[in-house]
Amino acid sequence: MEVITFKEATKDDVADVIALTNECFDEQTPVEYAERVWAETENDQNQIYVNGYLDGELVAHAKITIIPTIYEDMNTFAILNHVCVKPSARRHHLGTKLLDEVFRICKERNVKVIELWSKNFREAAHAMYKKYGFEVVDAKFFSRPVDL
Repeated sequence: MEVITFKEATKDDVADVIALTNECFDEQTPVEYAERVWAETENDQNQIYVNGYLDGELVAHAKITIIPTIYEDMNTFAILNHVCVKPSARRHHLGTKLLDEVFRICKERNVKVIELWSKNFREAAHAMYKKYGFEVVDAKFFSRPVDL
């Protein structure tokens, strides 16, 4: 396997990111929607999209949201979502290398702890997270739509 290189995504990468995440998560996010949200949030330095490339092709991605707080125990923490590796590029430790890059970025930004959520059916991803040192915490993830 070739050497993977990482960079923070730019607006020029949005279509490729959406194609990858739609493939990995069986989602149907329209590129137009993603481009609109990107334009609204691109100046927020706490919203980081990390891309991994092999031979110029996007094969890995993660979204980091850094959340500074006024609470000493929580301090500054980060939440990861849409952590993925292109199915045809899996089994080459690219997910581990992606997490290495995420932790490097978070350490530079004084993040104290990184949390992530992952859907129950992603058992292979869960095994990788545990092997990397993530622990399942004694908590429930609650969700409720906001009436718009």
